Amino acid sequence: SFFCRMGGSNETKVMYFILLGFPTTGGLQLLLFSALLLVYLLTVLENFLIILIIRNNHSLQKPMYFFLGNLSFLEIWYVSAIEPKMIRDVLSDDKRISFQGCMAQLHFFVTFVCTEYVLLAVMALDRVVAICKPLRYPLIMSHELCAQLVAACWMCGLATSSIKLGFIARLSFCDVDRINHYFCDISPLLNISCSDSSLAELVDFTLALLVIMLPLCAVVASYICILFTVLKIPSSQGRQKAFSTCSSHLTVVVLFYSTTLFTY
Repeated sequence: SFFCRMGGSNETKVMYFILLGFPTTGGLQLLLFSALLLVYLLTVLENFLIILIIRNNHSLQKPMYFFLGNLSFLEIWYVSAIEPKMIRDVLSDDKRISFQGCMAQLHFFVTFVCTEYVLLAVMALDRVVAICKPLRYPLIMSHELCAQLVAACWMCGLATSSIKLGFIARLSFCDVDRINHYFCDISPLLNISCSDSSLAELVDFTLALLVIMLPLCAVVASYICILFTVLKIPSSQGRQKAFSTCSSHLTVVVLFYSTTLFTY
């Protein structure tokens, strides 16, 4: 590995990391490369088409689809922060990433993930207003409010990422520069730090708890309100219609949170 000497002291600073990634050989490398590339292209294409359809269809100019378009935009950047480098590394012998590149990847990844958590909570609140206050829905969920809510989601994501990155970037990485992961994530970086990372771990845990649990509580509370409201609807057709408007969002929430629990 390559290090630079800091001043006249004995402290060293790592200039790059090596992402160990997926341990594959031969034909498996090509298979994995093809699978990852296909998934990436399909994800980008699918979300791009969603944005295009929402933008060009006047009947979809509603708050629910406005948030969905922003979620799709977020998904494109979310996968693009990780997968291109990961796909390249599958077939490449040079799996290095510069320290600055690693910090940039971490910053974008955390920003997009945290923004998505908050945006999913906002989308749940939008469904509450739509189902519980249908007559006042267009008045409450104005275009200005929707834009402000999306901006607030991005601000939460950026603020969380900036705070976490501030603590991670201050850590020392000495003789161990190999990250046992396929991209620069917080936990693998904390594991290879040779300085005291207890404060960085505490900040990471606290912010993760806030960014994950608060939106989750908002989503759960929203669906409890929706459930009580839907059960009061006399017709089964009305109840089915109300549930159908929430099913896609609920599916995304379950998949996103279950993936987080499985990964971390």
